[in-house]
Amino acid sequence: MVDETAVAAAAFRALMASHPGGVAVITTADEQGVPYGFTCTALCSVSLDPPRLLVCAAHGGRTLPVLTGRGAFVVNLLHTAGRDAAQVFTSRTADRFGEVSWRPGPATGLPVLPDDAHAVAECRVAALHPCGDHTIVVGDVLRSDVRTTAPAPLLYGRRRFAAWPSGA
Repeated sequence: MVDETAVAAAAFRALMASHPGGVAVITTADEQGVPYGFTCTALCSVSLDPPRLLVCAAHGGRTLPVLTGRGAFVVNLLHTAGRDAAQVFTSRTADRFGEVSWRPGPATGLPVLPDDAHAVAECRVAALHPCGDHTIVVGDVLRSDVRTTAPAPLLYGRRRFAAWPSGA
């Protein structure tokens, strides 16, 4: 007998793998200042007034409980030179922040990845919505910074990294 749930999950995974998206590293820190983070392609804008975005965080990850406890996070939108950071934050490396350059953001004091991100949004948690094996984290954007001179945005789709196409 075929497990229809497993077939649906495999088909869904293949569907989403075929959809390219921008790559971000979501960062936060615990009350002692220990930084946490994960690579994310599940993010989007929610509202212009007030400025809000959402990210999806896995229930099984170490970052979600820290993010919810802190009530704030940073979205680091990666450029092509930030591919190594994307891979570090998907790995089981114990000291992820020892592998990348980072500094505290001016609005939240949370980790910003200045060498790997072409745009950054510092956010305060506005809402949490558990959904399946993830939580949708809605954030009020407190501060944003976009570097137009950075390398092209990093994309991920079909299980590989790529650069935003040049030209129009």
